Amino acid sequence: MSADAGDPQLAAAGAVPLHIQIRETIRRQVRDGELIDKTGRLMTEAELGRHFGVSRITIRNAISPLVDEGMFARSRGRGTFLRTNQPENWVGRLMGFSETIRDAGYKAGAKVLDQGMTNRHDQNVRNMLQERAVWQLKRVRLADETPIAIEHAFYPPDIGLELEKRDLISIIMYAVIEEELGHPIKEAKQTISACLADANCAKLLGVKSGNALLSIERLTLGKDGRALELLRAIYLPEYFRLSINLTRRHS
Repeated sequence: MSADAGDPQLAAAGAVPLHIQIRETIRRQVRDGELIDKTGRLMTEAELGRHFGVSRITIRNAISPLVDEGMFARSRGRGTFLRTNQPENWVGRLMGFSETIRDAGYKAGAKVLDQGMTNRHDQNVRNMLQERAVWQLKRVRLADETPIAIEHAFYPPDIGLELEKRDLISIIMYAVIEEELGHPIKEAKQTISACLADANCAKLLGVKSGNALLSIERLTLGKDGRALELLRAIYLPEYFRLSINLTRRHS
């Protein structure tokens, strides 16, 4: 086997089956940014076989559980890719879809479903944005051409009508709002919940009606306290994971 096969953690495993040792080594090395390219594509079975000095069958047996648990996804004709189950730091830096998906090594994209001024919105939108009429943008969001989210965003008219002049497929929304439109963002308030896919959402996302989805509502505020965006979105849960650090308060 190669030098990697001589890893002390592998050697110490002793009686542990070889494919399990290699599986855990792959898991560890990928988390360290090894064995994958900048797009998240894992080395081929043949490359991994040469890397570890083992057969392709052993490599296949090592990788299959990682695919089953959701760490990797296989794409026919393209390879095996690290799944973007942590594309956003939900409790940290505010990032839009395009930024987070690109950071995860995927090509971000969109299909516009609806856009333009409307006064046919619910009372919550009116209350949050403090506008009787708003500019809306509804899109299916893509990661490497795969639909993984539906976003419905609402903006004050002055912001929305400026956004309308941009390319709504590749726009980096928060960067445009801050750098081009001159509205510095202070913070965002986000609520996360679960929901079930209705027939329309299921069709757009390529899932079965009734499948579990992740739902968010995010209100983004400027430094002056003005509401700049209200985003309502649903995501395929396998692409997003919520992680929160909790502390226990002692008296």
